[in-house]
Amino acid sequence: MVFRKLPGVSASGMGLRLSQKFVFLLFLSGLVTLCFGALFFLPDSVRLKRIFLSKNENPAVTVGSDNELSKKVPGDPEHLRAGLKGGEGANVKLKVSRKPSVTHGARTVERSVGSRAQDERSPARAQEPAARDDYEAFKKCLLKPALGKNKGTPSDSETLQRREKVKEMMKFAWDNYKRYAWGQNELRPLTRNGHIGNMFGGLRGASIVDSLDTLYIMGLMEEYEEAKEWVQNNLNLISNGEASLFEVNIRYVGGLLSAYYLTGAEIFKQKVVELGEKLLPKPHGLYPNFLSPVSGNWVQHHVSIGGLGDSFYEYLIKSYLMSDKTDQEAKKMYYSAMEAIETNLVQKSPGGLTYVAEWRGGILDHKMGHLACFSGGMIGIGADDGPTEQRQHYLDLAAEITHTCHESYSRSATKLGPEAFRFDAGAEATATRLSDRYYILRPEVIESYMYMWRLTHDPKYRQWGWEAVEALEKHCRVDAGFSGIRDVYASTVSHDNMQQSFFLSETLKYLYLLFSDDDLLPLEDWVFNTEAHPLPVIRKTCLQEHGAKHDHGQTDLE
Repeated sequence: MVFRKLPGVSASGMGLRLSQKFVFLLFLSGLVTLCFGALFFLPDSVRLKRIFLSKNENPAVTVGSDNELSKKVPGDPEHLRAGLKGGEGANVKLKVSRKPSVTHGARTVERSVGSRAQDERSPARAQEPAARDDYEAFKKCLLKPALGKNKGTPSDSETLQRREKVKEMMKFAWDNYKRYAWGQNELRPLTRNGHIGNMFGGLRGASIVDSLDTLYIMGLMEEYEEAKEWVQNNLNLISNGEASLFEVNIRYVGGLLSAYYLTGAEIFKQKVVELGEKLLPKPHGLYPNFLSPVSGNWVQHHVSIGGLGDSFYEYLIKSYLMSDKTDQEAKKMYYSAMEAIETNLVQKSPGGLTYVAEWRGGILDHKMGHLACFSGGMIGIGADDGPTEQRQHYLDLAAEITHTCHESYSRSATKLGPEAFRFDAGAEATATRLSDRYYILRPEVIESYMYMWRLTHDPKYRQWGWEAVEALEKHCRVDAGFSGIRDVYASTVSHDNMQQSFFLSETLKYLYLLFSDDDLLPLEDWVFNTEAHPLPVIRKTCLQEHGAKHDHGQTDLE
């Protein structure tokens, strides 16, 4: 990947405050606000801030394919890198040594990110005590321990038994991925091999990075250590193809960030800073959905607020919450958007089901996708900060939408929901087109169950979650993992031979949290990104008070 300034953007124009940059990121098709917000507050994130905040920008850093190695920062040592080899088992490590270096006061050190041996030789290790102090300061600013008093263990035996079942499902999915697809992006459980695909531009190990926090939260420590070791020794960030910026951000950046904030392990910070540098071109205006990691240019000039951009609305409220409720611009934009959504999109079916329709060229399409079922949880977590007279209304609306999404499950033969369901021609919460009848282990309905349980403690949400567990076990579990199914209405299922990485990251994590006490990743301290990676609420004043001070009088967290 190459970073380079987009045409028409002056160097002086990039010298904006961090808060202004967050507003820009909000408009990056809903892709990066949560993850890169947390990225900016990593200890030792000076290089990333320099990229966005410096008025005197450094020349573009070139990190990419071998034929571009001659393009480098003046004075920068040669970028040493292993060639990316195709085929299974490719075990290529990134070896990059960059200047400009990280500076703390009068002390300047060169940072080197790469193999374990290289890291052990690097002078950057001298910074670890300071970074450790800043991580400890971050933990002091949490209102509650991240894993709760007793790791969220529920007191009643039935809920505990259900939680243990979800944990067993995670271990089963992980063990089969490790056995048949280790290092590749996803498992094909029927054919017992791995899948790479082209979504991540040549990056590997999506299921590993996506699973880090789930394994840790569930206490699967042997499996977590396996994943951590793979990240340290095998996660190669040289990317040779066109990647979905959205997917790389929510899975890789989000997975590494959450693993760092939960564990404090320096390797996750090193990797996410390195990856973050590659994903942060200097955008201006509207943004297509795809970025080429080879040229650094925006490609496929397709701009959308649907499909790959629909997380925009979710990130407005989550940016507000993540800012410790100080980002008033995000708050204003979210509630303005909610007013427009209610006016134009929220509908009531003849049977009394509330749903969110789609708007296509001025015509209302009475269809709701499985992906849109996250909105029950989104509206729920935003209810308490809305106008006083609207708070109960928003909570009721969240419950109604979640109920509708549950109906899309309960009305199928498998008790799993279709990719999309309709409310026309006599249909209600059912798929009427063959192309909409599949289920690929998606999490959005269960996500809303988890949020609504946390907000209301209505036992029906746990019961609905357990129904989903039973359906997953009956219809999606196969001998070597879990697979999506092609038709949720068929009595005899046909599997699609894919264990999606988000099944481990989202579906099973949300089920585990649903059957845990609320102090496991409490919502007062943590905000989940689109891939269910928990990122911390940033309490800047607290961090400034507790952060380790360096020569220039600021913390590395600022």
